[in-house]
Amino acid sequence: MRYGISNLSIVPVRTDPSETSEMCTQILFGEHYSILDENKKWCKVQLFFDGYEGWIDQKMVNEIPEKTFLQLGQQPLTVTTNPFNIVQPELGYGNFLIVAGSSLPFYKPASNTFKIGSDCYSIQGEKIQPVRKNVRNVLIENALKYFNSPYLWGGRSPFGVDCSGLSQILYKMIGLQIPRDAGQQALIGENITFVEEALPGDLAFFDNEEGKIVHVGIIWEKNKIIHSSGKVRIDNIDHFGIYNIDTNRYSHQMRLMRRIIKDND
Repeated sequence: MRYGISNLSIVPVRTDPSETSEMCTQILFGEHYSILDENKKWCKVQLFFDGYEGWIDQKMVNEIPEKTFLQLGQQPLTVTTNPFNIVQPELGYGNFLIVAGSSLPFYKPASNTFKIGSDCYSIQGEKIQPVRKNVRNVLIENALKYFNSPYLWGGRSPFGVDCSGLSQILYKMIGLQIPRDAGQQALIGENITFVEEALPGDLAFFDNEEGKIVHVGIIWEKNKIIHSSGKVRIDNIDHFGIYNIDTNRYSHQMRLMRRIIKDND
């Protein structure tokens, strides 16, 4: 088995080994993965963070030893929360941007430095090593930073994010690991019966006419939801579903709500 870690801001992951295949997710800076299969141009990878599988371009693969891969799995997670941070390599030229939700492996707070493989970096701006305290407020503060970010299928960044990518990254920022897709996210946590019982940071899920869960959003406050639909926006929510405040009609049909954050967090 071979292993890798992203030293690029965003790596697109595709369902099939082809440039024309749809992007199913993204690997953000500092996230690591196993290499399951490969051909001349593509590698099939499995992300450590959520177990998601897909194909990435061989030119974007940055290999690491198995020892480093195992060490990364045991490290406390340090995650960026600013929409964008500037990173500078210790050797070489050129600062570059990384996006919110990126991981900073082997982070040293005293020097604001971290390592990607054998390469050392420094970072400017805010970053957070998640602490389970006031997490609901922190999650909503981070969610509002994505306001008006465009919707992008498979996206996990402020440049473009889909509905479940938004909820996953926001939970990553508070130190909680949840699956990638809305249907998977709906299977975890505790059920919430009434909209009036929902708290900030709880998740609401919506289905289509066939009963398949196709959308997820984050409860903001009473009868308000933050979700990615066309863009990251705030709409009204009730037991029927999401009521779009621009079109004055329901856009999504309520299926269920789940509480992943414990009440004592």
